Amino acid sequence: MAYREQLKDNYSETRLIQRRLILSAVIVLVLMSIVLGRLYVLQVVEHDYFSTLSNSNRVRLKALPPTRGLIYDRNGVVLADNLPAYRLEIIREQVDDLDDTLQHLSEYVDISKQEIKKFRQASHRRRPFESVPLLFNLSDEELAHLAVNLHKFQGVEINARLTRNYPLGKHAVHALGYVGRIDVKDLNQLDEANYAGTSYIGKLGLEKFYENDLHGTVGFQRVEVNASGRTLRVLDENPPISGHNLHLTIDSNLQRLAEDMFKNESGSVVALDPNNGEVLALVSMPSFDPNLFVNGISTKDYKTLRDPKRRPLFNRALTGQYPPGSTTKPFFGLAGLEYSVIGNKQTTFCGGYYLLPNEERRYRDWKKTGHGKTDLDKAITQSCDVYFYSLAYSLGIDRMSEFMKQFGFGRRTGIDSTSERPGLMPSREWKRRARGMPWFPGETLITGIGQGAFLVTPLQLASATGALSLKGKRYKPHLVKSIEYPVESIDLKVIPVISGTYPLKKELNWQHIVNGMQNVVHGIRGTAHRIAEGLSYKIAGKTGTAQVFGIAQDAEYEEEEVIKKLRDHALFIAFAPVENPKIAVAVIVENGGHGSSVAAPIARKMLDAYLLPDQNNGDTSKQETDL
Repeated sequence: MAYREQLKDNYSETRLIQRRLILSAVIVLVLMSIVLGRLYVLQVVEHDYFSTLSNSNRVRLKALPPTRGLIYDRNGVVLADNLPAYRLEIIREQVDDLDDTLQHLSEYVDISKQEIKKFRQASHRRRPFESVPLLFNLSDEELAHLAVNLHKFQGVEINARLTRNYPLGKHAVHALGYVGRIDVKDLNQLDEANYAGTSYIGKLGLEKFYENDLHGTVGFQRVEVNASGRTLRVLDENPPISGHNLHLTIDSNLQRLAEDMFKNESGSVVALDPNNGEVLALVSMPSFDPNLFVNGISTKDYKTLRDPKRRPLFNRALTGQYPPGSTTKPFFGLAGLEYSVIGNKQTTFCGGYYLLPNEERRYRDWKKTGHGKTDLDKAITQSCDVYFYSLAYSLGIDRMSEFMKQFGFGRRTGIDSTSERPGLMPSREWKRRARGMPWFPGETLITGIGQGAFLVTPLQLASATGALSLKGKRYKPHLVKSIEYPVESIDLKVIPVISGTYPLKKELNWQHIVNGMQNVVHGIRGTAHRIAEGLSYKIAGKTGTAQVFGIAQDAEYEEEEVIKKLRDHALFIAFAPVENPKIAVAVIVENGGHGSSVAAPIARKMLDAYLLPDQNNGDTSKQETDL
């Protein structure tokens, strides 16, 4: 019996083994099915998704910034171009420790706190895979130090980029404006996609006004990168489209001549062609170098430019608002003729002062002894204040304001630039609205000689002078003559726009005013007769001296005893040749004194340079003024 119990049950063992094998096979099959199913999902169902992820790690989209359009003067002189420069750039997502990287980079090149601050601000506005510039325009020495050590830094690149350059430096900067680094304010106003890879944008002047034309269209590259993010090869490319080129109306020789004549004085000159509104020179002095702003101006340089006395950043031609002084007397004289308040030969006696009815306050003439019996021609030629006090009182401020607005006073000209101000043509309604006070007769008198609340910009004054030369036809001033589209080989001309016309009741009234202005220069007693020497053409002009502060009734104005900043502004307007006007000029020299001795000579030399180019040949080295 014991022997039988020790015998093996082969059948049972075989069945057990079979069941185990079957179970194992089932488990293996289930596991294989799971693996194959997952493999199917990965390879087939989600193929596109994982293929995209793979390409994203291997293939990058790289922005190609466009080349900014060039700016030329009317004669083809380059005023703004682009120069190659090397930049140190960082791709944030490829850097493990940004602070450590910046610290180690500073061992090879100087990196200021201000540059680091600007870099951090810019990096927050860019996507992690985009390169952000840290240093602009590396020197040869900096480039050499970085190049041999670049392998030590992940995500750090040296790239050659085009950067804005102004070859003439400070000349014509208030017309051109400048570009600067893109900031948060800019990002809120631009198409961020089209500015990918671009570090700067137009900040002022033409650079800002024509930003859409100058910038161009961004391009893109698809590049293959390795695990470190370095480019291996370019897969395909959509090239950028360059910006459009601007051809200006500015004559750089005339511009430089006017700027050089100012020397250390402050002020403005605007010269334009009255026949089409083309601005030939737009000068604001002192000036500054726009190249300082391109890659970010230093705190020290910016502090210097914020000089409260000289204010080089202030665009006096468009933003400066000055009392026009006697330069507006021809316009008021024309108003008197138009409203039949005066006749051409009608006279007013000037005894050195004017009295309002029933008042004792004396409104003095610049000439103590007076001008005696004075008609319109004499009043303009010798700039008689009493004559225009009387005329202003007869006209009244409402008619004066209405008439002057026809010539653009108190209104923006609409020039293709930034920051233009409207000036101020006072009126009864303006004072009630702005100051909550009534208008007084005495204010009418001082407005009649271009003082009081009456303010103009140099551009307005030049534009109005141009309108006077064309008998009331006023063209909208513009700085761009044509826009060149290099890709399409198209040069789009800017069509002159007429801002307004003012036909008079009597055509002869124009000639009466022009005759008086011509005698200002060519008459023996004209206030600007000294600039007539050697003239081979006729100039119609008007001097002006604008007070900066009020003078008491019995006080005397002694220029030598007054500090510089309180001296009178010197003004002069002119157009020439009288019979066929080709240029109109307005000159303002801040605290310069008398328009006849200070502003008029500047205008004369500018007129000579433009109308007699063969005699001047653009040479400004021998030009001198009384400044």
